[in-house]
Amino acid sequence: MTNLPPAHGSDDQGDPLGVARAAVVTLDGRKRVTGWSPQAERLLGYPAEEVLGRPIDGLSARGHEGHEAWSSAQPDGETPVQTVFRHRSGHFLHTVTSLHRLPATAGTPYLLLLADAAEHAQWQLQQAMLHGLAAESSIALTIYGPDLRVAWANAAARQELPGQFTQYVGRSEDDLYPGSQVLSSGYPSSVTQLMGEVLASGESVVDLRYRGRTLVDPEREHVWSLSYYRLQDATGRALGVCEESVDVTDLHRAQYRLTLLNKAAAVIGSTFDLDRTVQEFAEILVPSLADFIAVDLLGSVMDGREPDTRSAAWTGDMRRAFHRSVREDLPEVVVPPGGVVGYAEGSPQWQCLAGGRPVLNAVLAPSSPWLAEDRVRRTRMRDLGIHSHMVVPLRARHVTMGVATLMRWRNPDPFTAEDLLLVEEVAARAAVCVDNARRFTRERHSTLMLQRSLLPREMPAHAAVEAAYRYLPADAETGMGGDWFDVLPLACARVGLVVGDVVGHGLGAAATMGRLRTAVHTLADLDLPPDELLAHLDDLVQRLAEEAGTARPFGAEGAVGATCLYGIYDSVTRRATFASAGHPPPVLAHRDKPVEFCDIPSGPPLGVGGTPFEAVEFEVPDDCVLALYTDGLITASESDLDVGQARLSFALAHPDRPLEEIAGTLERILLPERPPDDVAFLVARPRPLPTDSVVSWSLAFELETVGRARALTSDCLAQWGLEDYAFSAELIVSELVTNAIRHARSPVSLRLIRTENRLICAVSDGSSTSPHMRRAKDGEEGGRGLFLVAQFAARWGTRHTMDGKIIWAELVVPGEEANEPLS
Repeated sequence: MTNLPPAHGSDDQGDPLGVARAAVVTLDGRKRVTGWSPQAERLLGYPAEEVLGRPIDGLSARGHEGHEAWSSAQPDGETPVQTVFRHRSGHFLHTVTSLHRLPATAGTPYLLLLADAAEHAQWQLQQAMLHGLAAESSIALTIYGPDLRVAWANAAARQELPGQFTQYVGRSEDDLYPGSQVLSSGYPSSVTQLMGEVLASGESVVDLRYRGRTLVDPEREHVWSLSYYRLQDATGRALGVCEESVDVTDLHRAQYRLTLLNKAAAVIGSTFDLDRTVQEFAEILVPSLADFIAVDLLGSVMDGREPDTRSAAWTGDMRRAFHRSVREDLPEVVVPPGGVVGYAEGSPQWQCLAGGRPVLNAVLAPSSPWLAEDRVRRTRMRDLGIHSHMVVPLRARHVTMGVATLMRWRNPDPFTAEDLLLVEEVAARAAVCVDNARRFTRERHSTLMLQRSLLPREMPAHAAVEAAYRYLPADAETGMGGDWFDVLPLACARVGLVVGDVVGHGLGAAATMGRLRTAVHTLADLDLPPDELLAHLDDLVQRLAEEAGTARPFGAEGAVGATCLYGIYDSVTRRATFASAGHPPPVLAHRDKPVEFCDIPSGPPLGVGGTPFEAVEFEVPDDCVLALYTDGLITASESDLDVGQARLSFALAHPDRPLEEIAGTLERILLPERPPDDVAFLVARPRPLPTDSVVSWSLAFELETVGRARALTSDCLAQWGLEDYAFSAELIVSELVTNAIRHARSPVSLRLIRTENRLICAVSDGSSTSPHMRRAKDGEEGGRGLFLVAQFAARWGTRHTMDGKIIWAELVVPGEEANEPLS
């Protein structure tokens, strides 16, 4: 025997010491080589003719330190032995050998198998790995044949299948896990269909999330991470699909809880609106965790008041804030939103509110004592099949403000302790947001009450203008602001129009607004021109800012500022004078031409200082409408100022409409349901006096002209049908003209103005010195003129002009309750 035939299947993936792959050497009884296979030649480098007949010992590495050489005394057996041979090239070769005794009929006594030691070690690792995957691994492996039916499964996969595994061979994945669901997006809904795609394309699928129930544990829902890859032979022919399955139920639930908590942190408390906050809390938990939730709060919390801790032991003050169900018809509801809940003593809600601790009824028994006294709730729970029940407190700052009740009836799984921890986490955040909303609601109501008390409740009737207005507070998130407006009666049939906007929101802004409004009233009573009034107001705001900065040197509350627009309309001259402190200009809506934005220089906002304000005078047509507004009106819907002005122009078209209709149109077109900033606006229609209601005379600068002034007054009142007021008017005119001639300088003039319910007597002179009323001493002949004027007139005052001053006095005439005329 010289050469052994070559082994077939040299690419076989079996044992390297198998006859099909190993180097085969046959030996005679004296351990001499009688046969030498091609694999042996490739392994050791010796051709057959060089080794045949030689002892196998001669090829071993004798004397090689640390290694065992071949010995002819090696025992027979199939156990591989580590040996070292010398390669024909001279280097040492580590091998694994196995010596087998052959039967007598084989013709040769021994068969020696040799293999590379490294290759054999790798094969052993592969065998260990395969054994581990089949018997020891926690990863479930299932092999599906080309027909996509079960062909083999390892021990981990068989644990999910009760009984003998053979009964499941030939069945599909959908048969083993009926009703399961693919959670990962972008994949077919059926796993069998997915495996068909993997088998056809060869593209693997990794970490496919799959939810379902196993046959061995049908009561508990599981989530697996599945991976699929195609099995194929050396030629690429598909043999089937291998499925790797890892149970990630706990990981999935932990990720789900974390996702829910992150969502709760992002969603709950997006506004300071109490109702919206409670709704956001309920939407987080239903349907994600429960089938129904009812949120019940103490009545004091619903009203924005401080929670009454004494009510923690009873539920008589509990009201339903919000509820949510997986069904739109809300079959679980017993109490409507806003209604008193009335839980019985001893109920889980009662216990939760009293102790501030959650109550978990994982398995709800209809025979529970607290349900025995509540027939309505007991019937609802029985009819719906509510089987699991949980109540958690809404507790913030060591005060329990309410409870949340969660139920399950569509979800077959009971609530677990992990579910309770999750709901407690969400409820804790919701409770803080509810308390913040309650506090904000209280502050907002207080601010709104303060602001409305500072604004005019009803617009008084004025002879000079007809007016309508709106004040709309900002939404709950922004808070109340400091917008204000006013229509101020001035002397001589004139009227002051003002609108302003204080920087910031809250009580501070409202209080600042009240101080500025009071200051405007005081300065307007002094009859100051608009630019001078704003200058005084600017000084006041600077002082307020200094005071606020001293009180809060590091806080934003120390910032004080405002914008303001003030103007005076004269119904006699039909002209208006306006000045602006950083405020949008007034708008004139004409009947016969486009809406006009008046060109008023916009000075610096109040509180900046250092720059004078500039007043502009312009004519106001009789049939127009004058609009004053804060910037919130034109920036509420669009941040673009041009768009806001265009909408304002559109809303002011057709100024012949009633003013209330115009105001409603402005509100409807320019403002959203919840404006982001306070809005105040005022629309005024001028009411110019007829020319025959105003009479003026120039008087000589001598005392004899006093009699003429009385006569002119008497004749004019007779023409106006006011003879009954002639005595009072003549006395007032006489005293005013006398003072002008005695204590002032020329020129002197007299003007009588008649409005709907007033008679105005005005005497002008060329002096800027203001008269002062004093009480004359006994025995003095003079000094009683202005005292008499004050007694007969409804009001009187001094108005300074560019050329001097005007002293005026008003008498109430028919149209209002008047003093008895003197005769």
